[in-house]
Amino acid sequence: MPGVQLVLRSSRVVTPEGTRAATVSVADGRITEVGPYDAPVPPGARLVDTGDDAVLPGLVDTHVHVNDPGRSEWEGFASATRAAAAGGITTLIDMPLNSLPPTTTTAHLRTKQETARPQAHIDTGFWGGAIPGNVGELRPLHEAGVFGFKCFLSPSGVEEFPQLGPRELESALTEIAGFGGLLIVHAEDPQRLAAAPQKGGPAYADFLASRPRAAENDAIDRLIALARRLEARVHVLHLSSADALPAIAGARREGVALTVETCPHFLTLAAEEVPDGATEFKCCPPIRERANQDALWRGLADGTVDCVVSDHSPCTADLKDGDFGTAWGGISSLQLGLPAVWSEARRRGHTLDDVVRWMSFGPARLAGLEGRKGAVAPGHDADFAVLAPEETFTVDPARLHHRNPVTAYAGRTLHGVVRATWLRGQPIAEGGRPLRQAGRLIERTGASA
Repeated sequence: MPGVQLVLRSSRVVTPEGTRAATVSVADGRITEVGPYDAPVPPGARLVDTGDDAVLPGLVDTHVHVNDPGRSEWEGFASATRAAAAGGITTLIDMPLNSLPPTTTTAHLRTKQETARPQAHIDTGFWGGAIPGNVGELRPLHEAGVFGFKCFLSPSGVEEFPQLGPRELESALTEIAGFGGLLIVHAEDPQRLAAAPQKGGPAYADFLASRPRAAENDAIDRLIALARRLEARVHVLHLSSADALPAIAGARREGVALTVETCPHFLTLAAEEVPDGATEFKCCPPIRERANQDALWRGLADGTVDCVVSDHSPCTADLKDGDFGTAWGGISSLQLGLPAVWSEARRRGHTLDDVVRWMSFGPARLAGLEGRKGAVAPGHDADFAVLAPEETFTVDPARLHHRNPVTAYAGRTLHGVVRATWLRGQPIAEGGRPLRQAGRLIERTGASA
């Protein structure tokens, strides 16, 4: 085949049609063919045979807090994208808050892009933010290439990104629906949170009681009603309450344009095992009980939950102070999402095909990148994660590329070693070590910025 520069061969290639032995041909950074395992290698092409290591499409993580600029001591684009590359992620979309400035104007977006461009090891895009008073900025941000708009219905934790009240939410969603955009929502009801006991201190049970399932359920019910009335596209972020799944499924059957994600920590960690004072486990909404986790897995299996993304929200170690009332709420897991989810998925009888659907194809579709990212298929970018599914490793925070060595997965033994990560036909990480910086900035349209 003329022009083919690279051929990857494996006994296990995860394709949209299933896992099979295959060769994957690459030219100019794109997949040109997924052929038989024993297909001849074109003259001049480089052959890389991964043996029994599985070739997956590079993961797409649409929920990452990079915090750069402004709070880059928490995480910066260089460290975040190195960690992502080491973990098999080839595309991420950065959240609009926890950086200074937040991505709530086109000028702020340009600042973020200028900060990210010289540091990105993987392809990087941006969400915009919907906050009180910036409705007039939403269409310009959309036209500038953001993938959608994030808002909070309860306090975000940082003063420069306030939540939307009911009227502000309707105003923002009306504007976004008018140009066919997407609103992604941190859905916890502030009244429910205010009414819950707020004790603080080291006891995880007290923290869990302070973020009840009803706060998520009520907020999601309100979003469904608004999306139905305005005929708008809405995405529920980091679902932790499985109680909301029936309402979500029912709304979708009615034709409401609603999607939902959950996160590795909700699928792999349980409230019953969180030690008191272990605030590395704190996130909002919180890690809930095992029975709730089982129901989330059922929602994944039946398609009610569309995708699994990290919600990587790191901070410096001093902000995880042992008091669940005051510690920063966020889980650091960017490099570990694939093995964490695969470890639990295999235990529950799921396959790598399922994991790819949840962590590659699903997020790519959410962001409008299907056809380019998220699948080992002709025409797609030659982005791959090479995984040894049966091998195990024990998480050592000091060996992660996150800026701060704090993670709820410390000391856990996980299945799935990421051997290598490829971006547009170039190896960018191998054996957990980043090799080269090859990331581009991407826009909602898929064009390079």
